[in-house]
Parts: sequence; structure tokens; C-alpha cells
Amino acid sequence: MIEKELICVNCPMGCRLTVALDGDKVVSINGNNCPRGKTYAEKECVSPERILTTTVKINSGTHRVLPVITDREIPLGKLFEAMDILKGVSVDAPVSEGQVIVRDILGSGANVIASRSMDRCG
Repeated sequence: MIEKELICVNCPMGCRLTVALDGDKVVSINGNNCPRGKTYAEKECVSPERILTTTVKINSGTHRVLPVITDREIPLGKLFEAMDILKGVSVDAPVSEGQVIVRDILGSGANVIASRSMDRCG
């Protein structure tokens, strides 16, 4: 049996959670003051996911790079692979906020979208 300590990030209370694991199975969760803490701890210990924020190259834009973000979380273990893909991505200006830059990255169901609009330079 392994114990993990986490701080819940689902609400401002920031509960200190203690999670007991038997392999990949959550045995117990202590310290949460609301149901969201339990859900967070289970997901974080069994299949953690993250929103990816980064930049991609933009051609003829008012800046050299365009900030992008995934529209939903992707598995934590796929973040570096997704970053490698995005290193090779280049888009042409103009771009609108929310525009899909990469659809369904790594088969995760998440789209990489522009997190701001950018006009064409000149």
C-alpha cells in the first residue's frame, strides 16, 4: 500500500488530501472537505490529465508566435509528445481566437486552439 499527499486545486479551500493506493486502485481518500476533492484525488492518482498551453509559429503575424491551448485536458503522459508535434506547427495570419490549429491532437479528443486573435502584419 502506498500513500500520496496532494493539495486539491478544485476550489479555493486547497484541502490537503491523503490518498491510499493499492497498485492503481484508490483504497481511501482523507482530508477533502467537499465531494470535488475526492473526485480530484481519484483522477489525479489513477489517470492525471492537464490542459496544455504553449505557442506555435505564425507567418506574417504581428508577433512571431501565437499562444495556443487545448480545449480540454489531455493525458499527462502525452504532454511531451504533443509539444513535439506543436514544435513543427506553423500557421498563417490572420488567426481568430478559438480557431482550431490542430484537431484531435494524438487522438485525445482535444483540439489545440488559438488563445488570442492575431492580425496579419503590415
